[in-house]
Amino acid sequence: MNTVAMPSVHYLVILPEIILTVAAVGLLIASSLVPGRLRSSVGTGVTVIASACVVVDCVFQWVDISRHGPSTTMAHVIIEDGFSVVAISVLAVSLGLSALVADGWLCRERIEGVELHVLVLASAAGAIMMAQANDLVVIFLGLEIMSIGLYVLAAFDRRSARSGEAAMKYFLLGGFSSAIFVYGIALVYGATGTTQLGQLAGFLSANVLRSQGLLLAGTALLLVGFAFKVAAVPFHVWSPDVYEGSPTPIVGFMAAIVKVGAFAAVLRVLASGLFTQQDGWRPMVFALAALSMLVGAGMATVQRNVKRMLAYSSISHAGFVLLALWAASPRGTAAALYYLATYALLVVGSFAVVTVVSADGHEDLTSYRGLARRRPLLACSFTVLLVAQAGVPFTTGFLAKLGVIESAVEHLGWPGVALGVIAMVATAVSGYFYLRVVVLTYAAPLDASPAAATASTLATSRPRARLAALGSGILVEDTRDGELVDHAEVYGAAPANGETAVPLATAVAIAVCVVPTVVLGVWAGPLVELTTRATMLFHP
Repeated sequence: MNTVAMPSVHYLVILPEIILTVAAVGLLIASSLVPGRLRSSVGTGVTVIASACVVVDCVFQWVDISRHGPSTTMAHVIIEDGFSVVAISVLAVSLGLSALVADGWLCRERIEGVELHVLVLASAAGAIMMAQANDLVVIFLGLEIMSIGLYVLAAFDRRSARSGEAAMKYFLLGGFSSAIFVYGIALVYGATGTTQLGQLAGFLSANVLRSQGLLLAGTALLLVGFAFKVAAVPFHVWSPDVYEGSPTPIVGFMAAIVKVGAFAAVLRVLASGLFTQQDGWRPMVFALAALSMLVGAGMATVQRNVKRMLAYSSISHAGFVLLALWAASPRGTAAALYYLATYALLVVGSFAVVTVVSADGHEDLTSYRGLARRRPLLACSFTVLLVAQAGVPFTTGFLAKLGVIESAVEHLGWPGVALGVIAMVATAVSGYFYLRVVVLTYAAPLDASPAAATASTLATSRPRARLAALGSGILVEDTRDGELVDHAEVYGAAPANGETAVPLATAVAIAVCVVPTVVLGVWAGPLVELTTRATMLFHP
């Protein structure tokens, strides 16, 4: 009788996916067995605990790698190395912080249930799979697992037409990008006979292809698929609309998870599987990086909607990571990993503040005028997060941009210098639109009573609600329940003294994002050493 040889499985390596999948399935089962709807706070607790367990597993993986070196498992399609461990840790921390931010939003919108948490757990599991993948097919599976959940999350606010429109755009363009990516995998397989990155690198090192056309076409389509996911120019057209229409806490999660997961995969593919084909893919990455930095920074300067501004800002950030990818060196890989680790905290924290400030439905820049008088700590936190993204010294953002520029200009001739100059120009331009928001937060507020401003805002942004001014307070008759309820209770609006209410879970998430941004910006050694060490433990 013929026997089937089963591949060996190192369960410590795939434990992050197991933890998140078990948590998601457990929440689904519990929600179906418990009478009524499971409280959203339960989902938040489970998600945060699952994220913490993944971080603990990453610590054990790091110890295992330090002792025995990088390795592969499950027929060599999953990798355990320093790069994957750091990327998974960043993804897990982003997941936990996003769950805390979403908890306040769910309470404010009175949305019960654990559907959001199930979706974010599944999407994060897909992103982790991409960070660990050593095979193009596994990367595609992780990409789809991550993306399907995000399509639904973009449309999670069922009361908003913009949310449904954003999800439809994201779904259609995401489907096209996935098809292009699969076609690229097919062409690479046709040229080399394998989809496994290790075998791909070995084949290209030992053989000279008679014709490079098929492999170059496959590489180009892979890059197009990745460029769609990370919103690199000219494949960025979906990003501003999706960011503006999606629920704000979901946008923070989306920006962090997609950027880290997709860039971890593309770094793995180009720096490992297709490293010998640099002459073919580096000109493509050069163009993507230059266009993304310039267009992202330039378009952000003319935006009045804060979410659209941050969307174009994320496009510019993608260009900086592509700059490190273009360097195609261990220093470039370490700089890219450092950039992703710092960017994840900055973007989650920024959208956490936007979630609080835009509680009344207004996302215009004028909503931030006088924020420092209403909530000094919130304004200070937002200032730190914005100036860090601008690359101001003594923040992690400065070190991140400095690292990727240094990796590009080091020993790479005039193209590296050209990219470095473009990066510095984009950084100077970005300082304008970031500091514009900072100035508004500390500007004197316009003369208007809090109650009148809130009533006017709700009258224009909440057509489903009827307002009734009783004394100095504002009551809202919500058509969902047909009863008068306190506006601050339902929508998290400012209380009578004009302050902006900050939920406790959201405040914790913002603090966790701000403190490392400052501390590690001044005391840079630990994170720099960690990313450098992770690159040294990179699986070839």
